[in-house]
Amino acid sequence: MHKSSRRSFIIGSTAGIIATSISTPALAASRSRIDSRVNTAMRELKSLGNRFSNLIDSSAGILMMPRIRRGGFGFGTSYGEGALLIGKAPVEYYSIASASFGLQFGIQRYSSAMFFTSERSLTRFRRQDGWTVGADLGYTLIDQGDVIDIDSNTYTDDVYGVIFGQEGLHIGMSLEGSKYSRIVR
Repeated sequence: MHKSSRRSFIIGSTAGIIATSISTPALAASRSRIDSRVNTAMRELKSLGNRFSNLIDSSAGILMMPRIRRGGFGFGTSYGEGALLIGKAPVEYYSIASASFGLQFGIQRYSSAMFFTSERSLTRFRRQDGWTVGADLGYTLIDQGDVIDIDSNTYTDDVYGVIFGQEGLHIGMSLEGSKYSRIVR
C-alpha cells in the first residue's frame, strides 16, 4: 500500500467511524429519557442566571435539544433528540441531524434551545415536515452574554437559538446544513 493511499484510508476510516458513532439511530432515546434530559438542560439553562428568565417565560414554545453530539474530520455530522415545550410541558419530540464539510476536527457534545417568541413562528415550525435552520425560518443565535437585556426593542426575530453546556472540542470552519424532524417516541 502506498504511503498516500494508507494515509487516505486512515483519514477516511476515522471520518467514517466518527460519523457513524455520532449519527447512528442506536442513539435514539426513549420518551422518558428525553424528558429527563430536557428537564436537566432546562435547569442548567436557568442556572446560567436570571437573564434567561424573561426569554423562557415569554416564549410561545421552546425546542430543547439537551444532548447533541457532533464530530468531524473534514466531513462532519451531528445528531440529537429533544422535545418541544409549550407551557413548560413536552408536546412533541424532534431530532436534529446535520452534515458539514470544511476545515474541521474534533468531537463535541452540547445543548441547544430554540425560543419561539410568537405564536406565528411556533405554528409555522409545527406545520412543516422538517425544518431547516436558516432556510425555512430566520433566527438569531445569541450567546449567554447577549441575553442580559433582551426585549422587543433589542431583537426583532421570532426565533432565538442558544447553545450551552459544551463539552469536548470541535474546531474549524465549515459549511453546515441542519434539519429538525418530528419523531414519534
